[in-house]
Amino acid sequence: MDISADQIRTAIVYLIVFVLSIAVHEFGHAWMANKLGDRLPAQQGRLTLSPLAHIDPIGTLVMPLLSVLAPVGLPLLAWGKPVQTNPNAYTRLSPRTGHMVVALAGPMMNLLLAVVISLAIILLGRVGVLPVGLAIAGVGFFVRINLILMFFNLLPMPPLDGGTVLAGLLPDSLQFITEFLQRYGILIFYALVLSTAMRFVMRPAQHFADAWGGVVLRLMAG
Repeated sequence: MDISADQIRTAIVYLIVFVLSIAVHEFGHAWMANKLGDRLPAQQGRLTLSPLAHIDPIGTLVMPLLSVLAPVGLPLLAWGKPVQTNPNAYTRLSPRTGHMVVALAGPMMNLLLAVVISLAIILLGRVGVLPVGLAIAGVGFFVRINLILMFFNLLPMPPLDGGTVLAGLLPDSLQFITEFLQRYGILIFYALVLSTAMRFVMRPAQHFADAWGGVVLRLMAG
């Protein structure tokens, strides 16, 4: 496999962005669980933004590198070490609702990071501190990846956060959908990932991220 210097540089940047973005994502789960009264994530050292606490060797390091360097065009997938929680310890919400809110907190942290980076790019660009090339790279890497991570994790199937959110929203009469997805969701997930279907499913998210990035760059330019 012939790997160019540009591919290596791109892979390193993607790896840095994924590590930081996933650390923020997993911290969101831990922070929300702690806020609801569950001390387990804090006891396990997950209530921190340090990437070292959230890295999964395969999901956070190997998969992003393979996605960029592989000649077959693998989808950009990554995950962190799952945050363990105890829904029965929640004191502010019921276990079911709390579990849903904790799951939702991860993707929302990716959205928050995208907003913060976008505002920083706009402000620094307008005062002439941020070069245009660096702004484009910031949008293409940090902003776009975090928005796509948010949408990806909200897909309504286990093991993604969206599966937990769906289970929390469905009434008891429709929980058979949750049971079906818990049983077969992982198979559906892998079928989507290993086929071109995932590209189709994620296309709206990619269009949204591209449009968001375009707005950021236009606002930066004034």
